[in-house]
Amino acid sequence: MALTNEVTSVLNEQINKEMYSAYLYLTFADYYEDRGLKGFANWYEIQAKEEMDHALAIRRYLLDNDFKPTMEAIAKPDKVFENDLAPLEAGLAHEEYVTSLIHHCYEVAHEAHDVRTMKFLDWFVSEQGEEETNARDMITNMKLFGCDPKGLYDLDREYQARTYVQSASLNL
Repeated sequence: MALTNEVTSVLNEQINKEMYSAYLYLTFADYYEDRGLKGFANWYEIQAKEEMDHALAIRRYLLDNDFKPTMEAIAKPDKVFENDLAPLEAGLAHEEYVTSLIHHCYEVAHEAHDVRTMKFLDWFVSEQGEEETNARDMITNMKLFGCDPKGLYDLDREYQARTYVQSASLNL
């Protein structure tokens, strides 16, 4: 069964949204790098890589289903941060937005009775739940410990230990 125009359109748009997410998270990493918080910068650099993985997985799915993706211009992030909590809050808001986009893709596939695409999107639905939880946890940790220099240092060290692992679920 070929993908419908509606399904390919929303998936192609999602590629762009995932790439924008990578750009956005690099601006978060740059903010923290400027502040000397290399662990927080590391966290968001890894987030950016994951977003690129997501874009590439959707691209591959489209190609494997005989649709040639169209790469669109990626918007320039425009966030300016006043404090160390602000990028974390912006990150949660953005993850909630991405969740709504993934749900929309799923709804379009469901309306088209495209079970294959819904199955493909199942991984992204689960991933978004994890991303929102991680974002909330980072906000909670910053509020609890980030106001104290030693607590902020410890959080930064914890985030510096995070390593990038490409998800096998994406079959890239």
